[in-house]
Amino acid sequence: MDSAFQKELNCFICLNYLTDPVTIGCGHTFCRPCLYLSWEEAEIPVRCPLCRETSEQTEFKTNILVKNLTSLARQASLWQFLSSEEQMCGTHKEAKKMFCEESKNLLCLLCSNSQEHEAHSHCSIECAVEEYREKLLKQMRSLWENIQKNQRNLNEESLITNLWIYYVFLLSEIISSEYQKVHPVLLEEEKQHLEGLKSEGKKILQQLKKREATMVQKGKRLREMYEELMNICHKSDVELLQDLGDILTRSESVQLHMPQPVKPALIARPITGLIDRFNQFRVEISFSYEVSSQNIMLFDDVRSLRLRHDLQEASFPSGRSNYFASWGSQAFTSGKHYWEIDVNDSWDWAVGVCKDTWLRKNGSLVESDNLFLLLCVKDDNCYNLLTTSPVLPQYIEKPLGRVGVYVDFDSGSVSFVNVAKSSLIWKYPACSSSYPLRPFFCTGHT
Repeated sequence: MDSAFQKELNCFICLNYLTDPVTIGCGHTFCRPCLYLSWEEAEIPVRCPLCRETSEQTEFKTNILVKNLTSLARQASLWQFLSSEEQMCGTHKEAKKMFCEESKNLLCLLCSNSQEHEAHSHCSIECAVEEYREKLLKQMRSLWENIQKNQRNLNEESLITNLWIYYVFLLSEIISSEYQKVHPVLLEEEKQHLEGLKSEGKKILQQLKKREATMVQKGKRLREMYEELMNICHKSDVELLQDLGDILTRSESVQLHMPQPVKPALIARPITGLIDRFNQFRVEISFSYEVSSQNIMLFDDVRSLRLRHDLQEASFPSGRSNYFASWGSQAFTSGKHYWEIDVNDSWDWAVGVCKDTWLRKNGSLVESDNLFLLLCVKDDNCYNLLTTSPVLPQYIEKPLGRVGVYVDFDSGSVSFVNVAKSSLIWKYPACSSSYPLRPFFCTGHT
């Protein structure tokens, strides 16, 4: 085969025949595995390894035409190799055209029918190469997905680990400030509450670090297997068949038992008299200005934030469910106010207060500084609690039943309460109270 033609079927990165070729926007074609590895640590926007043109692509389809041409070129090289005199069958002086599945040997037709091999499974070398190369590529795609998934999980776990000590400290400060309002009656309870929080926080931190280390090791094993498969794929057809060994079995094995992130949730510890104290400022809330369905983007915004990765910002499709949101008829400008909302039947919900300016802008971004919300967002089979302004995950037991909202203009704070557990979930310290705040409630149902 013409050497110039063969050169066009080589990958610029590995300089071997193209394996699972993909063509990017500038028109250049590379092995999918080579391109993945080349772009993995590259700066964004990524660039073509050959012409350096920037590329926005994140997903690729195999270039079937180039793949077929490469397959023909491989076959031509294979038959040129097998037709050489030194590769002839030493016993029958015939070209080896068959592959023995059991012994992994190349055989001539007569040898494959001999007593030694007649009970074995055989196929033509071309079919064997095609079958095993596809199996290798399938394993590589699966491995790459698991490598990326493991890295996402590791990033998430590392973020939680880095924030955990600070989160437990902030929550301890919030709990302590709440107890100061009833001192010295509950002094012993406060001590036990804070000691229990500290002990639980330390235990969960150890779990997070242990799982993080497990993910690092898993990532190394997945990457080593991926590179081993890639090296096998880049070999000549004969070497590929003879060097397979148990690599496919090992590849499947290393992908088992993928470590999942720890979903930490502190126990909702009760504060004696918390609800009774808030109930002194109980108000009846009536809601108006109702909207529903696709006009509500709060939960989609949260999911998009959670799905942002290094090479792309993944957006969550809107309109998945029926959403319902409403704002309080009355806006509060001073004093202390407390109300409760039942969220037990909701799968996505948000409770809290927002500025009138946020309403007029018809805002939806959870990163807005015009709303103070506690959100519960369902992600697969898990529930995630978080607060807005700024967006902060809340690693505490999910409230069931009613959630209480307490607005105190005197101290400039907004608090959220797990009513069933008489437990403080979070408290916004010293948020500005120079503007009207209006109750807000949003829910989604399955």
